[in-house]
Amino acid sequence: MGNTNSCQKEPVKKKETIFKNEVYRIPALFYNRDENILMAFAEKRTNENDSSTEALVMKTGKVKKEEMEVTIKWSEQKTLIEKGSHRPMNPCPLYEKNNKTLFLFFIRVEGECTEQWQIDHNQNKARLCYVKTTDNGQSWSDETDLTHSLVEIKHWATFAVGPGHGLQTESGRLIVPVYAYVSGKSSAPHAVSLYSDDKGETWKFGKMLKNESLECQMAEYFDHSGNSLIYCNARTKGSYREEDISHNKGEDFSKLSCFFCFYKNLVETTGGCQGSVVSFPDQDGNIGGESSQNQNKWLLFTHPSDKSKRSKLGVYVNKSPKDPSAWSAPWVINCGFSGYSDLAYIDEGWFACLMECGEKKYNEQIAFQMFSYNEVKQAIKK
Repeated sequence: MGNTNSCQKEPVKKKETIFKNEVYRIPALFYNRDENILMAFAEKRTNENDSSTEALVMKTGKVKKEEMEVTIKWSEQKTLIEKGSHRPMNPCPLYEKNNKTLFLFFIRVEGECTEQWQIDHNQNKARLCYVKTTDNGQSWSDETDLTHSLVEIKHWATFAVGPGHGLQTESGRLIVPVYAYVSGKSSAPHAVSLYSDDKGETWKFGKMLKNESLECQMAEYFDHSGNSLIYCNARTKGSYREEDISHNKGEDFSKLSCFFCFYKNLVETTGGCQGSVVSFPDQDGNIGGESSQNQNKWLLFTHPSDKSKRSKLGVYVNKSPKDPSAWSAPWVINCGFSGYSDLAYIDEGWFACLMECGEKKYNEQIAFQMFSYNEVKQAIKK
């Protein structure tokens, strides 16, 4: 099921180009539902190489909802973080709802030093930083560098955040998805959570996933008993995605497994590719597209669905997140070349997706796509 996809029925709304004419990569998306504002982030580069990032850029989009229609009006592009001695990479927005503060986490990497050089030489050249805003990106704080306050980083060859969004749990914990290579050990990377229980004042790392796992995202959902679970979906170097679950709000994870799985639904593209995941209220028989309890119980995932190359960006649904075999077949929302993506849930059954795509290669532009759960349901027929 996970290996089949179709381009027969693309979303009703057409894709809208957000970042183009330069080289842009690594999309990240946040939706402020209090203000009905989307914030889109990306890396601006001089060429396609990871070592050529010049700045982090952003646009904001005002969301207008009328009956069954959702429209977005985008702002002009703004340069947010510029290159100095260390280039900024991997935007990862994270919202603290009590103080109405958006954190934008990112890494800074020295000069043009590559990730592979750091791994080969066991020398970390990356820094862990964030800026924050309380006015939807009109103004931003100075940078905060957390690198030297977290002892684990001293033992890593290198690391990165996300990319894509972080999350705040219903209990208030802030979680940033991270992956790292530990110095002096095998070259295998492992995902880990960075979390805060005091609204972002102090931060701690959880325990690394046991299995190899690269770029990752996490989502909170609730089981039928109302228990909170943190789901982690990570890129791998193998044929399938890594899926893990945490019962203690992301402090440690165990691999999801099922005894009767004869196939795995979430395939990994050759060489691996980042993917995005969000949780949302179950949509079965709910008026207005929301659950009566309004608890997030389902998962939505986007990732290139072609096993051999970055193409055919697929949307997958899982109504039973504890079961890795419960993922639907993908609904392909971009039939051509497709790369990294980031999702946001807009409410009332609507989703937003920021994606790398193009006609000749996957990194020609970053585009924006809106679609509804009803479209997903009709496409996957499940």
